[in-house]
Amino acid sequence: MIMSITRTGSVYSIFEGHEQDHIENTDITRVDTKTIILRHISKNPGIRYRELLRATGLANGTLEYHLKMLEKSNTITVERPDGRRARYFPICIPADETQILGYIRNDVARQIVFFIFEHDLCTFKEILEHTKKAPSTASWHLKRLSEAGMIIATYGREYQLYKVVNRKLVKEVLCKYEETFRDKVANGYYEMFGEL
Repeated sequence: MIMSITRTGSVYSIFEGHEQDHIENTDITRVDTKTIILRHISKNPGIRYRELLRATGLANGTLEYHLKMLEKSNTITVERPDGRRARYFPICIPADETQILGYIRNDVARQIVFFIFEHDLCTFKEILEHTKKAPSTASWHLKRLSEAGMIIATYGREYQLYKVVNRKLVKEVLCKYEETFRDKVANGYYEMFGEL
């Protein structure tokens, strides 16, 4: 699907269509700036400001203004877990789902969650071998996921073993929103949820 946005004054035109039939079957919609922002947030729940800035092609000040207006009017949910960086969600997504989405939008965290979900009890070494990341990077993500309550570390005889806390909810969120990050998932992990 191709989406291009052109601006004429304060009105944007969005052209949507498949690559081969883009010229013949073009759906032209004239929309305002808030609609463009809402469309991107709906397609990418948990999107960050910079991602939204690139995706919409809007000027920094324009995007900031409209996001503040959308937040004030309770049209979107804004999560700021660290007090600084915001993630934007459609208002209809429940809080427990926004928390999970906020973490799994990150590629490394998502790889870790998928791996632990698939293997249930995993050691740190197994997670490192799978993600091929530095121990400090994997440790940082595991700490964040643990603090968020998504995973828990239990202590075995020799190793810490990691497992997903609420498997049912995590599976529901990953299945429900797989299209928002499907093309980013490495090694076809999204297919495993069809088999579960």
